[in-house]
Amino acid sequence: MTSNNNPHVHDYQHVAILLVDMISDYDFVDGEKLFKHTVPAAENLAELKKKAQQLEIPVLYVNDNYGKWQSDFPGIVDEMRQSERGKKIVDLLEPVETDYFILKPQYSAFFMTPLELLLEYLNVKSLIIAGVAGNMCVHFTANDAFMRDYKLYIPSDCVASNSSEENDEALHLMERVLKADTTPSTKLDLEKIKYEWRNESN
Repeated sequence: MTSNNNPHVHDYQHVAILLVDMISDYDFVDGEKLFKHTVPAAENLAELKKKAQQLEIPVLYVNDNYGKWQSDFPGIVDEMRQSERGKKIVDLLEPVETDYFILKPQYSAFFMTPLELLLEYLNVKSLIIAGVAGNMCVHFTANDAFMRDYKLYIPSDCVASNSSEENDEALHLMERVLKADTTPSTKLDLEKIKYEWRNESN
């Protein structure tokens, strides 16, 4: 699918990056534990996002709505910027005009959201999933993506959980069961991933 009105959609463009629940104040039970592991993941993800923008790979923020059904993503970003922890993450991963965003009510980015429609519009076949927590929302999202036949990349250095042990266990499970590629972002060849479906599409 191509579109002259959408700079992200090309004949060869079949990948998107999902940032799951990164925008938060981390002010909840075990939030301090999660935040400690989230900061290095956010730093790695910021670098990955820069590379993606250079290659015109779309970036989608999928964030919890915190039970506020009248909330909007820009408002959530501004709200989280008011907290010390939230500001640190927002400063690293502040959305730009070309990014997409979706609010979700539950763990999976697919559950009761328009994510699948957006991915279809963008002609996406491969997903790079990153964010928090690796053993919760990232895992649930990856499960749903796998059932929808997306090829999965979950860079191990861009995912965080409350502990390294929990994160490693989740990554191992997603790699083994969901066939996810967990290559760290520093070794991920985004250009290769961007073009990997081109021959099959022609």
